[in-house]
Amino acid sequence: MNLPIFGRKPQRMLRTLIIDDEPHVRETLHSLLQKFCPQVKVVGEAGSVASGVREIKEKLPDLVLLDIKMDDGTGFDLLNRFEHIGFKIIFVTAWEKYAIQAFGFSAVDYLLKPVNPEKLAEAVKRADQQVQGTFNIQLNTLKENLASPDNPNHKIILKTSDNVYLVNVQDIIHCASDSNYTLFALTDGEKVMVSRLLKDYDEMLSRSGFFRVHRSHLINLNHIKRFEKQDGGSVVMSNGDKIPASSRGRERLMELFDELASP
Repeated sequence: MNLPIFGRKPQRMLRTLIIDDEPHVRETLHSLLQKFCPQVKVVGEAGSVASGVREIKEKLPDLVLLDIKMDDGTGFDLLNRFEHIGFKIIFVTAWEKYAIQAFGFSAVDYLLKPVNPEKLAEAVKRADQQVQGTFNIQLNTLKENLASPDNPNHKIILKTSDNVYLVNVQDIIHCASDSNYTLFALTDGEKVMVSRLLKDYDEMLSRSGFFRVHRSHLINLNHIKRFEKQDGGSVVMSNGDKIPASSRGRERLMELFDELASP
């Protein structure tokens, strides 16, 4: 009688394609994936938008590591060649401040050149666990934010364990730190808790009218109702929430009020 064989279920391999116009970058990424990402199987490489499109259609990858700027176009030009994006994407880019900010708003993974092995492994792990429908929402948000760099009301993705929220930045009244989490208070009265540090959002939202009034609080200047001086000072927001101000935060806020009041 044949007995069943029990053992670990084989891990599904993540079929991965590398698209970058620099041969040494492709070689480095291939080597790093082999060394640090055992769940990955590299199924091909491409060095341009045109060849990348052909490789994707032929290899049908689960994941694409995609350069943003190539000789014959951009990574977004490549994506626009597909009516439906059926694969995950990790963008690979040189430092571009605004582009990096847009990635942060959209919660889309990116890697800076030269690629850090630890960050690569983390990004691949997140991509493997991500639901495709959620990723498509993030990708569309990224495209929209990149297309309107001067729009102060970008959309931002807030992900919780149960939901993905697509929020206009100016609908955020304030954010509060809660250990390794950040709590968002929105204009519709909803509170959203995300697993990310407040300092990440401070860097991300500083160009959109947000102010770090306290080490644990980030406020939207457009939603300040009044400043109360008693008990060390606090800011009352448009929804009635009272946010404490640190001594340094109070000084900087008073300087800002003086600037706004000057003719």
